[in-house]
Amino acid sequence: MNPREFDWDACDDTSGNVNALHVAIPLFGRGRLAGIDLHEQIKVAKKEMREAIRKYAKADAGHQLKRKNDSDYLYDKFDMKVDVHWSDKMHGEMNARDWRIFKEDFNISYKGGSRVPHPIRSWDESKLSSELLAAVRRVGYKAPTPIQMAAIPLGLQQRDVIGVAETGSGKTAAFVIPMLAYIARLPPLTEDNEAEGPYAVVMAPTRELAQQIEQETVKFAHFLGIRVVSIVGGQSIEEQAFKIRQGCEVVIATPGRLIDCLERRYIVLNQCNYVVLDEADRMIDMGFEPQVVGVLDAMPSTNYKPMNEDEELDENKTYRTTYMFSATMPPVVERLAKKYLRNPVVVTVGSAGKATDLITQHVIMVKESEKMFRLHKILDELGNKIAMVFVNDKNSAGTLFRALDRAHYRVTTINGGMSQRNRDNSLESFRTKKYNVMIATDVLGRGIDIPDVAYVINYDMPPTIELYTHRIGRTGRAGKTGIATTFLTLHDTNVFYDLKHMLIQSNSPVPPELSRHEASKFKPGSIPHKPLRRSDRVFAH
Repeated sequence: MNPREFDWDACDDTSGNVNALHVAIPLFGRGRLAGIDLHEQIKVAKKEMREAIRKYAKADAGHQLKRKNDSDYLYDKFDMKVDVHWSDKMHGEMNARDWRIFKEDFNISYKGGSRVPHPIRSWDESKLSSELLAAVRRVGYKAPTPIQMAAIPLGLQQRDVIGVAETGSGKTAAFVIPMLAYIARLPPLTEDNEAEGPYAVVMAPTRELAQQIEQETVKFAHFLGIRVVSIVGGQSIEEQAFKIRQGCEVVIATPGRLIDCLERRYIVLNQCNYVVLDEADRMIDMGFEPQVVGVLDAMPSTNYKPMNEDEELDENKTYRTTYMFSATMPPVVERLAKKYLRNPVVVTVGSAGKATDLITQHVIMVKESEKMFRLHKILDELGNKIAMVFVNDKNSAGTLFRALDRAHYRVTTINGGMSQRNRDNSLESFRTKKYNVMIATDVLGRGIDIPDVAYVINYDMPPTIELYTHRIGRTGRAGKTGIATTFLTLHDTNVFYDLKHMLIQSNSPVPPELSRHEASKFKPGSIPHKPLRRSDRVFAH
């Protein structure tokens, strides 16, 4: 007998009859059977599970019919411990474990509040009105970003929200879309009520950011017949007052100009019950706390939601909804949140204060005299790409602009000392790529979205790691990659510690000079531990 031949018939072979629904699944459904292709097992198990669910739902016409979409119940009924990824399930089939994995996949976390709604996975699951959903599609938003997935359902429930997300994450639409959904449910503005002011107010720290939010809001609002007006410094306050008097549902403003309009009675907020504070920490840093508080106090004081979250709300009353986006939560911002927000849900996407992984960070230790040569080398290799070069003050911006202009680079500049018209012209010329190099101060360091910025160059290292994070966040946006190069000198030792740890956290190379420097080993203000001398140790004992 041939030793390779065995004494059984082909009909005795049972290896092809494995059914994942009818055998013991190892590790309670988290394991797999050995000797059988893993992907094939999952494929067969999914098919068998769906077929079993269809058969059971069809047969269950009695008292259990109401549970036919309860996937957890069906899993228990058939002992179907099969791993099915959340992306292969309908929204109603998602169980607690699926939602936990979904939030981990998109790095979404919640804190505070109760009965937090699940995130949306697609626009079709957003429960937006057909008009607003059509507007979203016309604008070209194919899928929501993580901050939009998490924040929009909260806004639709008129919950107070504190949002913390990486720069370039799409947070503007995260508050604009629920704001417009709220306004669309209100009575249209007429001659009878337009004198009572807008339905919603958005505040931002800089003119450029306010105007950018206006542009983003108008993209959606004009499909719904909702009027938007921005009021910022550097423009005629009388012209802005005229636009307001013509009636508008949304006002987007910088705090200083908005409080001026309130004090001059160009605008009132008698029916404003939706307020957004974008870059709240930056507004406080710029000294706008009194103006922000003045605006919030000018809104109706009788429309706060109850402090007790379980208290039943009056269906006939419109309550105030407050959105606050802030990269950090200094004590002043926390005080504002405690005073004006009711049971806010803190939504965090990614790591607060962390740059996106799409940005490649290069830090170069240089002498001050070497900066210009190294900058020229980077710009010479720029080609058709565009770059933003950041400095720390307007005088440095002017000096660097003149030097690069004399060297025949296509360069423009923006800083706080320029008129609003010149700032607008400069920004528009850069956006349209008439110029491919922008010299800027931190006026453009936050929130500003300029498409296709390939390089960010910190000619001057900013004084704080938060400003560094926001600056380099001008690139690596909307899923695109970018490069951030920073010139570091020995005058920047106050940020050595934070910068070193940020580079390590993002798996970016740390220059040896930075890694070895004493200032990178201890947080500023802390007292470095020194080993005790022998005499000290004896005395200590």
